[in-house]
Amino acid sequence: MVQHHYINEDVLNKITPSLIFIWDLFLEGEFISTITKYNNLSTSGPNKLLWRYLKHILKDKLCLKNIIKIANTCIDIGYWPTHFKTSTTIIILKPNKSSYDLPKSFKSIVLLNMLGKLIKKVISDRLQFLVISNNFIHQS
Repeated sequence: MVQHHYINEDVLNKITPSLIFIWDLFLEGEFISTITKYNNLSTSGPNKLLWRYLKHILKDKLCLKNIIKIANTCIDIGYWPTHFKTSTTIIILKPNKSSYDLPKSFKSIVLLNMLGKLIKKVISDRLQFLVISNNFIHQS
């Protein structure tokens, strides 16, 4: 039997927002610190761009500023470009399987556009920092 739990809407209506959050523009340091965390051995996605190439591109201040403009515009207009969503899936064999007749004997790896992946990682790092620094999640 399925049990349904309903939230009393009056409780939600009584909650008043105590903090209005404004998303700040991305900074160069956020991109630099994020990209340095990743090794150069990862496989490229549909755009054939590797982390090591992207790291080299970000050393050029003009390129870095333009990538930051792309990220800020995505946040500003609330749109994630289709080419950032495009992926390539690779199917590999899991090692030491007695038979490869079953789907569970295989593993799929999804490869994304590296520039989109970098921007998502910068967003993720910032959200993690904001959650921790503002005590949004209880320590336990």
